[in-house]
Amino acid sequence: MTKATAKICVESPAADLAGSGAGLRIGWVPEAGSRGCGLDPVLLRASRALARAMRTALARGAWIAWALVSAAAPSAAREPIPVERFFQEPDFGQPSLAPDGRTVAMLVRGAEGRRQLVAVDLETLKPRVVVAVKDEDLAGYAWVNSRRLVYWMEIKLTGPNRTDSGPGLFGVDKDGERHRALKETRVGLLRGPESGVPLLDWRWYLQQTLPGANTDEVIIAKAGEVSSERVGNFELQRLNTVTGRVQDIETPLHSIHWVFDAQGRLVAANTLDRGEMTLQLRGPEGAFRAVARFPEFGGTGQLIPLAVTPDGSLFVEAPYGPTMGLWPFDVAAGQLGPKPLLVSPDFDLRPEPVLTAKGMLGLRVMVEGEATQWLDPAAQASQDEIDQRLPDTGNRISLPSEGNSPWVLVQAQSDVKPMQAYAYHRASKRLVRLGGTLSGLDSAQLGLMRFERVKARDGLMIPTYLTLPRQTPAGKDKPAQPPPMVVLVHGGPWARGMSWRFDPEVQFLASRGYAVLQPEFRGSTGFGRRHFEAGWRQWGLAMQDDVTDALRWAIQQGHADPKRICIAGASYGGYAALMGLVREPQLFRCAVNWLGVTDPMLFFEVRWSDITREFKTYGAARLIGDPQTEAEHFKTISPLHQAKRIQAPVLMAYGEWDLRVPLIHGEKLRDALKDHNRQVEWIVYPEEGHGWSRVETQRDFWRRVEAFLARHLAP
Repeated sequence: MTKATAKICVESPAADLAGSGAGLRIGWVPEAGSRGCGLDPVLLRASRALARAMRTALARGAWIAWALVSAAAPSAAREPIPVERFFQEPDFGQPSLAPDGRTVAMLVRGAEGRRQLVAVDLETLKPRVVVAVKDEDLAGYAWVNSRRLVYWMEIKLTGPNRTDSGPGLFGVDKDGERHRALKETRVGLLRGPESGVPLLDWRWYLQQTLPGANTDEVIIAKAGEVSSERVGNFELQRLNTVTGRVQDIETPLHSIHWVFDAQGRLVAANTLDRGEMTLQLRGPEGAFRAVARFPEFGGTGQLIPLAVTPDGSLFVEAPYGPTMGLWPFDVAAGQLGPKPLLVSPDFDLRPEPVLTAKGMLGLRVMVEGEATQWLDPAAQASQDEIDQRLPDTGNRISLPSEGNSPWVLVQAQSDVKPMQAYAYHRASKRLVRLGGTLSGLDSAQLGLMRFERVKARDGLMIPTYLTLPRQTPAGKDKPAQPPPMVVLVHGGPWARGMSWRFDPEVQFLASRGYAVLQPEFRGSTGFGRRHFEAGWRQWGLAMQDDVTDALRWAIQQGHADPKRICIAGASYGGYAALMGLVREPQLFRCAVNWLGVTDPMLFFEVRWSDITREFKTYGAARLIGDPQTEAEHFKTISPLHQAKRIQAPVLMAYGEWDLRVPLIHGEKLRDALKDHNRQVEWIVYPEEGHGWSRVETQRDFWRRVEAFLARHLAP
């Protein structure tokens, strides 16, 4: 990346920023040479740190001066990194700092190969096993307070009609004491103590913790209705993780999203009914009142409550111009404050507030990659120190939310470096490595990622990630020959597909000598309302054109060999891979479709999927098309109905127990292709759902992809 393209603007005296947000002055980031808030170097420091890390990585990789290395032999000097290194059970993961900043918890693989919960005392740096369960893996955990945690087990698929086993919920102190089972597992793997307090039904799940409340309680939720009609009617309770006792929380009918204050009181909620969302606020007397209504999809009136600061100020996500920003909300008046706190003209920031007892110290935002916009000068100073020590990674720092511990947790990663965790002592400047998620990967053999904006044929700018394989510098301005390319289309499709970070699938392909192109086609979220709404009813049409236009740009720039290109993706990405062969057979030599939709009409017709009738009526019909009135439209955008046009080699893989895109999608297309296309490879993975949950499946699948690409993208 040659320049910092992220634009974020906050303007306020530094002393005001950690408080409620009063007195803020807001403005767009101006272009170079103009006047305004963007000229203050403090204001963009968070996003510039991310851009600096990206630039450093790119400079080391010599983007322009490189020589071609064949896809079959990506490096003349080194053997390819084994597939097992990319797809492995990590020995370390999910580090989290206790609220008082004196302990880091993490999941660590023990001697018997099971993930266990470990706590490290940062003063002594001595680890302690908190929980280890024989024959079971822990999947996740959360701090309840500085002493106590909750954790849950790994979900395991158990059949097409019982697609998961309840992971349970357990409470334990960081020294391993006061261990308690809090809810059932679906298959009865673990049971609670004989205390007279029954275990909760397995359907309850952890909604959130309340670390600022200094309590042993957490918030749990359960869907009161799970049916083919809808998933809704949620119930909330406060659960005491020591006693197992619960207390009901009154919520508005049809609520789906909730925000609590530092004392654990429900302040605001969103409800959803028949495609309409409502923002509900709780008054002093306890009753809820609706202050805004807006459609679930589209429009300009969205109001999503995000956080309540310790002084009681409410902040919401709401539109500002073309994108979503962070606004203060006047609860008494029931309306937005006069100006937003944080905005970007290019990105929906999806801010994640960093709250402590002192106030809102900062905001995690998503631009090209994750960055933190610190509002507190001391926190910004700590960020600057870490960025100087670790200049080629994006560095997330976690501060103590209470007390005065000098320790912070650092999670560092880049496009070529999986996450590494460190403990940093702010007084002594000591930086201690705690562990990393993946081992045995040589960064010098991995690809370098950049972020671009590519103009589509109608003028819409398409955010695009391009990863080029690491090549040997040749001292030339242009490569001797561009590399083969895999166009990797994300799923969703109403989601953001990528950010600047390490991705094992992308890096596996890059390590084999392939360039990887990942366009954020219209309909993707995170890039503003216009970009999202431009994708409505554009499956296989303008959404597909965006993929094609991004590819043509890459070819014109010399980043891809136009005769050696494959299109690939999962779920919607698998659908787009198939439609690529339908619409652009001259561009793509092959396609890889895993878990892909083969006929959008099946979304509405297959009764055993997990897509509810409510979403089909109020969501899919609006975003894809109305199957009752637009039958011809659905045939036009269906790979199944266009199967005769799919002549190129196709690798298709599905999960036997997939309820999101049931196996019938793949079976119907397989049967439609068999008479005219003899180059179809078909795989069904037993005991897999909508995604590869087992490491063995991941390795087998990507070995097949490697062999498939080597055959069909050979020079």
